[in-house]
Amino acid sequence: MSRRSNYDRAVKIRAAVLEQFGEPLVVQELELAGPRAGEVLVRLTACGVCHTDMYTASGADPSGYAPTVLGHEGAGIVEAIGEGVRSLVPGDHVVTLFSPQCRECIHCLSPRTNLCLAIREQQNKGYLPDGTTRLSRDGEPIRHFMGTSTFSEYTVMPEIALAKVDSEASLEAACLFACGLSTGLGAAMFTAQVQSGSTCVVFGAGLVGLGAVAGCRLQEAERIISVDLSDERLALARRQGATDCWRADGQVVERVLDQTGGLGADYTFEATGLVAVMREAVESARMGWGLCTIAGVAGKGETLEVVPRLLITGRRICGSSFGGVKGRDQVPELVQRYLGGEIDVAPLISHRMGLEDVNRAFELMHAQDGIRSVLALGS
Repeated sequence: MSRRSNYDRAVKIRAAVLEQFGEPLVVQELELAGPRAGEVLVRLTACGVCHTDMYTASGADPSGYAPTVLGHEGAGIVEAIGEGVRSLVPGDHVVTLFSPQCRECIHCLSPRTNLCLAIREQQNKGYLPDGTTRLSRDGEPIRHFMGTSTFSEYTVMPEIALAKVDSEASLEAACLFACGLSTGLGAAMFTAQVQSGSTCVVFGAGLVGLGAVAGCRLQEAERIISVDLSDERLALARRQGATDCWRADGQVVERVLDQTGGLGADYTFEATGLVAVMREAVESARMGWGLCTIAGVAGKGETLEVVPRLLITGRRICGSSFGGVKGRDQVPELVQRYLGGEIDVAPLISHRMGLEDVNRAFELMHAQDGIRSVLALGS
């Protein structure tokens, strides 16, 4: 595919399509139209396979739709730009953002949230900002997923949903900053804003939990306790900066209280999506000022029960979407810290495979085999 600016004719691409919920994705040929005003054509080179993709494919997500091209943890190279695009040019290396940043809406202008409002309505329906799609098959539209659709050789996305990163960064490593790694890092650095010398407990040592451990380390926490069922994952947490690694045994709350004079940890983080673990994270937070940050996504219809007295005595609970990261501004900064050696990405990539193996990546995730599978896309 050339870098010519006029893409009036759709081009053929290979992509993994969710045809029916609960069924394997089908890798097939689709048509991709070129970028319109404010849009960018990206040649994708790497994409992580995230739990959100599997959750949607299963049919458990009540907001899911099909057919669609899944994938949202992508990185690649700009091939062409539409009219009005000013921040990117062909050849730029980019990370895809399911959480865009227009830099103009009331949320983007506020330091209190990263939830951009600019294209949210159409994005949630599977469309680009103008209410249409660029993906099609035999003339029938195929909807976009999370505004990204990165299980594909190429994608068209809004300019405001792409973060330009240093071309020296490995795109295989950079794609993890598109979702899981940034979510964990940001939960500690931007949502909770962990203070130096603090005691932190991170429940879960998947990619988000390991990112939270690394974020606590970068914030100079004094004690970082990682909790998980897997010894292998706890070993990875140690490598990311955990000072203590505990097996999840149902006694973690009591152990935290015992080792903090009965008060609890300054900061706790939940990164499993299990409401029972969320409750443990709340109960482990310090009396007086403990902050529990929920980064995991619970199942449909599940609720978190909290004893009100825990809140009356000073504990707080907050949620964290994409770690509170303002993508276009802060993802490049996080990638720069990776390039500077402060964030160790290599051990987080457990499996490498091609687009045709995407269903195998789901199987590995379901078996909790490794941290992240990364798809190599295109040439």
